[in-house]
Amino acid sequence: MDFATVLQLAGSSLRLATPLLLACLAGLYSERAGIFDIGLEGKMLAAAFAAAAFAAITGSVWIGLLAGIAASSALSLIHGVASITLKGNQLISGVAINFLAAGLTALVGQNWFGLGGQTPQLGPGQRFLAIEWPLADALLPVPVIGPIYRHLISGHNILVYLALLAVPATWWILYRTRFGLRLRAVGENPAAVDTAGISVVRLRYAAVMIAGLLCGIAGAYLSTGMAAGFVREMTAGKGFIALAALIFAKWRPWPALGACLLFGALEAIGIRYQAITIPGLGVVPVQFMQALPYILTVVILAGFVGKAVPPRAGGRPYVKER
Repeated sequence: MDFATVLQLAGSSLRLATPLLLACLAGLYSERAGIFDIGLEGKMLAAAFAAAAFAAITGSVWIGLLAGIAASSALSLIHGVASITLKGNQLISGVAINFLAAGLTALVGQNWFGLGGQTPQLGPGQRFLAIEWPLADALLPVPVIGPIYRHLISGHNILVYLALLAVPATWWILYRTRFGLRLRAVGENPAAVDTAGISVVRLRYAAVMIAGLLCGIAGAYLSTGMAAGFVREMTAGKGFIALAALIFAKWRPWPALGACLLFGALEAIGIRYQAITIPGLGVVPVQFMQALPYILTVVILAGFVGKAVPPRAGGRPYVKER
């Protein structure tokens, strides 16, 4: 494998990891506050549809992005009401959101556009296009540095860079701010936080809504950044892969970046190498290469669920003592 191929795979890995990273960080905020969020998949799907639909209708990708964030935030609010206010089962609420999003996107898409649940193909003004950094072409002849700058650092759309910036921002918020300290405390011991006179309900709602914001950006990226429109079930399990990456990273932002890049790399390899021949075994089936990220998801969940310890108050509604 030559250097150019490695760079191409690295660039593809970064683009494919972007929605996983945003969804993984969304789950990190929510679960650090003690609210398990199985509904990442559904929120991403709803955001992907809303972003593509409103971008197609208005002609503006930015309005599409806001619509995607609004759709995801609305589902997050539903999850928050069910889990925090009504103290319902968080896992059931998340699964319900996934079913709701899958059904609504297909139904509304067919009603609005009549394309079998899809949206029209998006044009240049309705999509996030790649950004070429200054001197990218001029520095290309420079050995090693030039190709890395041109093909790996430059040439991504703005949401890719936003996702990368979200990692240090999340680390700083969680570990260097009072809000982050309280958020982590709510996920570990909400009674102690309540005793200190801090609202557990307010903090948990804040975490859930931050998760909605990040899932909205992730979904919008799928339909207006990676693709040029919405197709039914286009998330294809990415929300669940993000949950596996979150467990693998043990609910920490920097390891989450590494885990998502690993999943992105496996997907990039599966797309690029459709047929690999192994001496003595023959050709590896295409389906196996495409299933690599999902196989790794199962392996991680089977091998790390018992070892990765979630926040102690995760999944349990808080009932204030009187």
